Amino acid sequence: MRDSAGNGRKTSKKELAFCQVDGRITVSVDFCAKGGIMNMKRAIIAIAGLILAGSVAARGIDLPAAERPTEAGPIVCWGVMNFDSSALSDNDSVAIAAGGFHSLALKSDGSIVGWGANSDETGYVYYGQARPPEGREFTAIAAGAYHSLGLKSNGSVVGWGRNRDDEASMPDGDDFVAIAAGSYHSLALQADGSVVGWGRNNYGQASPPDGNDFVAIAAGSDHSLALRSDGKIVGWGNDEYGQATPPDGNDFVAIAAGGFHGLALKSDGSVVGWGRNDFGQATPPEGDQFVAIVAGENHSLGLKADGFMVGWGRNEYGQVSVPDGNDFVAVTAGGNHSLALKSDGAIMGWGDNEHAQHTPPVTGSDFVGVDASCIYWPSNGRIYDHVLALKSDGSIVGWGNNNYGQATPPDGNDFVAIAAGGPHSLALKTNGYIVGWGSDYYDQATPPDGNDFVAIAAGGSHSLALKSDGSIVGWGTDYGNQATPPDGNNYIAIAAGDYHSLALKADGSIVGWGAGLEGEDCSICYGQAAPPDGNDFVAIAAGNYHSLALRSDGRIVGWGYDWDGQASPPGEPDFIALAGGGVTRESPLRYIQRGFSLGLKSDGSIIGWGWDGGPNYFGQEKPPRGSYAAIAAGTNYCVAIKRVCRYELPGDVNDDCKVDFFDFAIMAGNWLIDCNLNPSDPACAPK
Repeated sequence: MRDSAGNGRKTSKKELAFCQVDGRITVSVDFCAKGGIMNMKRAIIAIAGLILAGSVAARGIDLPAAERPTEAGPIVCWGVMNFDSSALSDNDSVAIAAGGFHSLALKSDGSIVGWGANSDETGYVYYGQARPPEGREFTAIAAGAYHSLGLKSNGSVVGWGRNRDDEASMPDGDDFVAIAAGSYHSLALQADGSVVGWGRNNYGQASPPDGNDFVAIAAGSDHSLALRSDGKIVGWGNDEYGQATPPDGNDFVAIAAGGFHGLALKSDGSVVGWGRNDFGQATPPEGDQFVAIVAGENHSLGLKADGFMVGWGRNEYGQVSVPDGNDFVAVTAGGNHSLALKSDGAIMGWGDNEHAQHTPPVTGSDFVGVDASCIYWPSNGRIYDHVLALKSDGSIVGWGNNNYGQATPPDGNDFVAIAAGGPHSLALKTNGYIVGWGSDYYDQATPPDGNDFVAIAAGGSHSLALKSDGSIVGWGTDYGNQATPPDGNNYIAIAAGDYHSLALKADGSIVGWGAGLEGEDCSICYGQAAPPDGNDFVAIAAGNYHSLALRSDGRIVGWGYDWDGQASPPGEPDFIALAGGGVTRESPLRYIQRGFSLGLKSDGSIIGWGWDGGPNYFGQEKPPRGSYAAIAAGTNYCVAIKRVCRYELPGDVNDDCKVDFFDFAIMAGNWLIDCNLNPSDPACAPK
């Protein structure tokens, strides 16, 4: 399988990219097409002609080996993620903060980036705590359970995320010098030494004592601490475990508040702890000289003068198993995860990573493939969101939900295709072998032996692979027979949904199997495995419970579950790739499927249709303007690879490689100029 203009990835959605390379037509299963947009269009037309003319043999198919796409670009996201993929530039962070299931970093330019959960831990209630506001005027950050705070250079404070108790509703004023975020309350230290509080106040945790001699503040779950200028500590709020009753003394120089415990650093470098201590979180080690302390939900960390770290307390997720090294300059502790900032500005994370809260995402413009998961498991009521991205050097990066390790790809730079399933992932190597990782409960991450595979697809908890001889193998859960492909060796593309599978045949027809066959009656059967008749199809994609196919004329057809119109694509032509997303949500009476779809057009634009997220409006079917090379659809979000324009256009406000009506500019007497197609146009000045 080959792809210089598209690449393979998959999941509950995927699609086929066709390329014409060295005079031969090649095929690659792709969750989204990427690169070489116009070559892809020509290749689709060419392969459609071969199919319709019967030039592709129904027997004895010899599909070419998969090759990595060549057009690289940056990743763009829209909609609402339960996690965030905000860009973190390498080694330019100056401060870090860890919340319940999310993390923040303050960059050297004064901007903030966030990652981890953007919702509650179930993924159902969106808060946006990992989505900081834009701007480069921030000087400090703080992360609570589901909300975040930022202190600006003008002394004002902004908040975002959960706000049910007004914990993210900042007080007026521009004289703040420090901030702290508890579970559902917030604190700020004013320049005059007084403290203000807001948010949940059921224990009085947001009602600080009077006085203007405070120099530091700390907010725990539902208690608060403040350090006075004379070295004494005061506490208020919930005192069930004595966490709001700090020890006596006037030689304290720093404080930290955990879930239900407190820590204090003394002037001699020793640490004392108090409050809840069932995991030893309030019992710091003796004899060490510390320069900084932090407290998580039930664990604690200390940074030593020599740059080494020490951890104590609960270690169920490895949150106190600190990494080796003596070049750390800051630490922070969240719910069950930890972060450390190194002297070179890089960030390290460890502990619970279910929401990728300790794995800051990376930046770059060298991505060539992308795939996103949109799977729901009723057995445990969890949504599995994760994203994989293939880089031009053949390596893979992942982020998002990582409770089974599905967002932690193996090392290596010999990968050519990726597929993000439910809580599992797959990758195809240059030598034709497949590797899998993540949940293997149904053996879905244990691919078969062999080195003759040319395409992969990952469904909810099953997997598929296309062999070079045109046959298909399946593995993983087989409820509904979705992992039992039909016999034959005349297939050229595969796609896997939650409980159904699709395959494109060499004659241009489509077959389906698993849940959702025609006439089948079951709670998850919507006809998604019953494709329409015809032999003019050139690409396929499978959403959770709906399916899509691209015809040779560039039009898309859909079938299966259509509650939100996700299986009712626009009738316009010129599409070259497609993707189906959505999520299953639980109601008191039944599971409700919500879905949406994306189509990539030959000019690089994206069209979306179907579910928009409901009353809160996530906007996942409203893609941003621009020119894109690949698309992927998740639950409430979308991921795409943006094309890097080869030409500089003065009027190209939207950076979509052309000047058109939307740029409010007319050049060379032509209202639409695509310099990738017309490089000799006078308006196209090479960069």
